Amino acid sequence: MFTRKQKEDRPVIAICYDFDKTLSPDDMQAQGYIQSVGYDVNQFWKDSNRVAFANDMDQNLSYMYKMVDEARGKFVMNRKALMDYGAKVQLFKGVDTWFERIRQYGLKKGVIVEHYIISSGLKEMIEGTKVAQSGAFERIYASSFFYNDRGEAVWPAQVVNYTNKTQFLFRIEKGVLDCNDPMVNDYIPKEDVRVPFRNMVYIGDSDTDVPCMRLVNAYGGYSIGVYNADTNDKDKVFKMMYEERIKYFAPADYTEGSELDQLVKDIIDRTQVNEKLEQIHVDKKREYLKAAKEHEAKKAAETKI
Repeated sequence: MFTRKQKEDRPVIAICYDFDKTLSPDDMQAQGYIQSVGYDVNQFWKDSNRVAFANDMDQNLSYMYKMVDEARGKFVMNRKALMDYGAKVQLFKGVDTWFERIRQYGLKKGVIVEHYIISSGLKEMIEGTKVAQSGAFERIYASSFFYNDRGEAVWPAQVVNYTNKTQFLFRIEKGVLDCNDPMVNDYIPKEDVRVPFRNMVYIGDSDTDVPCMRLVNAYGGYSIGVYNADTNDKDKVFKMMYEERIKYFAPADYTEGSELDQLVKDIIDRTQVNEKLEQIHVDKKREYLKAAKEHEAKKAAETKI
């Protein structure tokens, strides 16, 4: 019933990405949808936030409500329409080839690399991007709509905000990928975990990514803040670095040979060595426990004599 991944015979690295301003230079809604309903981009977000504050409402639920409300009478807001808007979303330099390049680099090093989206943006729009269409992502965790019998978006099916993003890291850790799979709460022995947090990379751009960054950092993983190389505005990454939310920062340039490209490859190289040492530790621990058990059994037998 549920999709559950098992522990592999090689190390697995999960690279998790925010989307807006991490893989794309602007909010996805501001790259076609907002303009199509006759709204100024800044005014749309102001009005959306006003609805949220006036009703003690989650800001992501508010923007989803606003999207449905503003589309009424202008066009049918269905999955295809949202995917079509997604197809027009711009991506940072190198993103279109990044995912397969990094996956292939991992394979050469004996490491399985998986890419995951964890975003407050819209799943349907992300699914419409050319990288998602090419199968770049293992899973896309993002806000999404429920559709009625006519295929129209009428209600949120999933809302992803900055704090509940962290649940998806635990799903990835255990290989329990479906949003409704209760096995995410089950205990799994450390040695059987599919993707230990030390093998997770989280790439994001702002405060909304902080809970995931802090969680990954706390368990030995890697958090990377990115900024737009064209504007060279480093205020957010400097703030996150000062507050120890991130371990590294780099321009959001995903081309081969870029600073980010080399950093992620270095993490893959390090993981290859770390996991070899970790396996030696596990093997030695098992050897010790077996010897200790045999020693205790021998002592017990001698006592009986």
